[in-house]
Order: sequence, then structure tokens, then C-alpha cells
Amino acid sequence: MPLKPLIPDKSASVRAAIRAVDLKVHPDFRRAIVCAVLAFTLDAAAPYFGGVHAATLDRRLAAYGMAAGFVGFGLAATRSVASELTRVSLSRAGAAAATPLRVWCLLVGYLIVALTAMDLIALPIGHLLIGGAVTGIILGIAAQQSLSNVFAGFVLLLTRPYIPGEQVRILSGALGGTLDGTVTSIGLLYTTLSTEDCVLNIPNGALLSAAVGPLPRHKQPTHSSGVTAPVTYERPIRFSLSPRDDVKTPQHV
Repeated sequence: MPLKPLIPDKSASVRAAIRAVDLKVHPDFRRAIVCAVLAFTLDAAAPYFGGVHAATLDRRLAAYGMAAGFVGFGLAATRSVASELTRVSLSRAGAAAATPLRVWCLLVGYLIVALTAMDLIALPIGHLLIGGAVTGIILGIAAQQSLSNVFAGFVLLLTRPYIPGEQVRILSGALGGTLDGTVTSIGLLYTTLSTEDCVLNIPNGALLSAAVGPLPRHKQPTHSSGVTAPVTYERPIRFSLSPRDDVKTPQHV
């Protein structure tokens, strides 16, 4: 009878670990990684063919083909990243944050792909970049408060100090003291808190600088048991038919 090996099979454990990681990784994440690697590879290899102004026709066609391939893989990677961010944000913050996060991710990804593709086909983008930088500075100064709330929303989505449906207590001097309520949704600009009096949309920037914790148990609302107390009367009541208007009138005994 053969003896069992004293050293465990390392390849089996490695295969089991790879299989466990593969089951946890979402297909959109894998697709995004593969498409991004292929897109950056084409972007890095295009200059070695001389670009679209190469001396020979085959090199120019290769440069145009690489630019087209970069656009295709870049768009696929952008859409996959947006889908993966939507899936994660839906589980962490709900649809209020998932929808605008997907839109922003698509806009930024498409802009990066478009600018890189213009550079690959040798279109002049220097003036475009300068104009975009100036416009971005102006918009950043004008929308400073909104941008601070957006970045605070990203931080709150990553750190998760609270989740939708959780009862929390917020301590903040800027918000007027103590707020108790239930988090209903988390957006990129505001977090919705349902209190006993009303529903509040609190800016994420104020929440990021506030102290947030779970609501104490003795402060949480308790639900009624559903038992109805019996109705008692001081004296028994008897109904009799009135001969005038044929209406039953109560008479005490």
C-alpha cells in the first residue's frame, strides 16, 4: 500500500485559491482589466510604426488600425468599469448614488478615449487642452461647494460609515446639534435622513466633518405589539327604536 506524501500538494491549494478568487471577481471587472490592458498596449505600440505620417502606406494603415483598436477597447473598458461601479454602489448606497456615478464614469472615460484617439491620429489638441483647462478652473471656482460635496460623497461610499436603512445619530455644530434618524439613501451630493419630524437632505460635506454613529438602542423607535385594548362602558347601553323618526337611539339602563 503506497504511503501518503508527507508534504501537501501545493498545486492543489494554489488551484483552489485561484478558483475562489475567480468566483468572487465579477465578469465586468475582468472584462474591464483585459480591455484596458489591450487599449494601453495599442497606445504604447502605435509610435513604433511611425504614426499616421509614416513613410510607407502599410505603416500608416497600421497606425490607423491601432487607433481604431484603442477606441474599441477603451470604450469597452469604460462601459465595463461603469457597470462594475454601478453594481458596487447599488449594494452600498442604492440607486440614488449608482445612477449619477455611472454617468460620471462614462463621461470621464469617453473623454479620455477621445483625447487619446485624437493624439494617435495626430490631430492638434493643444489648444483644446488649454481651453479645457481654463474652463475647468472657472467651473471649479464657481462650483466649489458642489464639488466638495461630490468628493465627500465618494469618500463616504468608500468608507461606509453608514448604509441605507441604518438608524444613526449625527453630532455636528454646523447642522444645529444632534440629529437622530434613518438613512434612506446616499447620493453624490446629499444623504437623505428620515427623522421623526421630517425628511432631511444633508450635504455630504457636512456629514464628512460630523460625528456619525449608530443610534442607541433605548432611542430606537419600538413597534406596537398589535394588541387592541378592550372598550369598556361605565353603564350598559340598550338601543330602542324611536317611534318618530325610526332611528335607533341609545338608552342607558
